[in-house]
Amino acid sequence: MHIEFDPFSTHLGANPYPLYRELREQGPVHHAMPSDIHCVTRYEETRLVLSQPELFSSRAMETVFAKGRNFNFKTRHVIDVMRFLWRVRGSFFGLRQAGSIITLDPPRHGELRSIVNRGFTPKQIAAWEPWIREIVVDEIGDKLQTAGDFDAIRDLAIPLPTRVIMQLLGVEKSRRSDFKRWSDSIISGISGPGRHNPVELGILDSMAELMLFLGETIRERRATPGEDLISLLVDPDKGHALADAEAIQFVVLLLVAGNETTTNLIGNGINALYDHPDQLALLLEDASRMDGFIEESLRFDPPIQIVFRRATRDTQIAGVPIPKGAYVAPMLACANRDDRKFPEGDRFNILRDTTGHFGFGFGLHFCLGSALARLQARLAFEAILPHLGRLKRRDDVPAIIDSFLVRGRSTLVLQDTAPV
Repeated sequence: MHIEFDPFSTHLGANPYPLYRELREQGPVHHAMPSDIHCVTRYEETRLVLSQPELFSSRAMETVFAKGRNFNFKTRHVIDVMRFLWRVRGSFFGLRQAGSIITLDPPRHGELRSIVNRGFTPKQIAAWEPWIREIVVDEIGDKLQTAGDFDAIRDLAIPLPTRVIMQLLGVEKSRRSDFKRWSDSIISGISGPGRHNPVELGILDSMAELMLFLGETIRERRATPGEDLISLLVDPDKGHALADAEAIQFVVLLLVAGNETTTNLIGNGINALYDHPDQLALLLEDASRMDGFIEESLRFDPPIQIVFRRATRDTQIAGVPIPKGAYVAPMLACANRDDRKFPEGDRFNILRDTTGHFGFGFGLHFCLGSALARLQARLAFEAILPHLGRLKRRDDVPAIIDSFLVRGRSTLVLQDTAPV
């Protein structure tokens, strides 16, 4: 029996994984007819697509999202669009031409990645641990010691990566709410409730604010470099420098991917422990299992559910014909639960071997900030873990972010169970 599934229109709700299992059992490739996208459901086939950039182009990440939109623009919105284009006229077309690391193929992808990798060396990330730990302590404060509710998303998972990214970029703390608002707007416009009308929800205004802020900041750092990440990427004395448009594209990617991936890794991980109290008990028994817990969280309920590619020539996947120009969607979260790779894939097991999971992607586009995200998650989990046995989750099924691309909890309220 044919399964009705489309990555853009199917409402997955709180638990998409039973449907993902049905898709895997049906076959390695599901052709979503409404959007004409070939969804890759199993592990080996997903790995195959992600490991062949010459055959499956990442340029799809720049164009595919238009397929999922049903624009409901009205005449009055034209003025708003024209205002946006006028405000960003100095950078908009340059940004389109520059492209982003996640949308580029070799050789340009490798050239840009070699530059931005300078900002994420293991030595640098290790040096950041003390002040990231301070941020965790500062954000949690005494909230876990009081009788009030603690929202793991609002009180920790959101502010932590936002503050980390701002410190890396050398941005003053007063812009924290702006950075989160800009990040939320981008996600909403790409894959959330704003994708059908970014004008109505003010998303274009947020994008204009972000682009103008970054353009001014980059020009300042190029003229007077500091010790921050932007200066490292645009200062020619540090080596080959990014052009303004390339730097803006990278910072936007860092803002969105860095915020959303870390926020949702923390939220999804805590939620998984409450769904599986036996695994919480294992972790409370031996905190040295923390790394295994983080990797299993990335496998079991990853922050990014799906990516997109486009066939550069006629080919096939597991015998299924894929014509040149066709869109292909490696379903990372679906493949992560393939029993062929991970036995009992739907079971959350912090002791399992998670080698090869797609929680941070795979191949050329493996997340360059993965080590930083893991570090932030580990420090956050270490701080909150001792309290999880005492606290309970207020909602058995916390609200989910409205997005087909990003998966996370919009709130995760923990309450004290100790007697008053």
